[in-house]
Amino acid sequence: MILRCATLSLLILYPIAWFAPLVRAGLLPIFGLSEISVITGLQSLWSKDVFLALIVTLFALFAPYVKTIGLALVQWHLLDRRTLPVLHALGKLAMADTFLIALYITLAKGIGMGTLETAWGLYLFTACILMSLALSLFTEKSLPPEPRSQ
Repeated sequence: MILRCATLSLLILYPIAWFAPLVRAGLLPIFGLSEISVITGLQSLWSKDVFLALIVTLFALFAPYVKTIGLALVQWHLLDRRTLPVLHALGKLAMADTFLIALYITLAKGIGMGTLETAWGLYLFTACILMSLALSLFTEKSLPPEPRSQ
């Protein structure tokens, strides 16, 4: 029951993480900082590079959400447990997105132009991804073994 509640909570936490500020960026500290979220980043990306926007939308929005829905369906025995490897792959795609955000922050700080600060949304988004990975592992261990075919 705890696994199910935790999984369902991700369906609420993901959209919050998408709109939460990931970073605060500014050219010079005196001009203030603009907050960038997954959604505002995607909005900007759609106007500049549609192909990259499609990839980021897949990794940041659809992969983790579809994985969470699939995991909930497996936990409620509405989806076959044999789909777990596919769900694990979706979780890895979502984690790749978090890695790229962290890499961009590191590179931007290394260049030294302007100001860049991580915000609470980055931690929430990362926690959601990690929680999803952990829940899929716990779900796999908690399910009864598959019957052997003869």
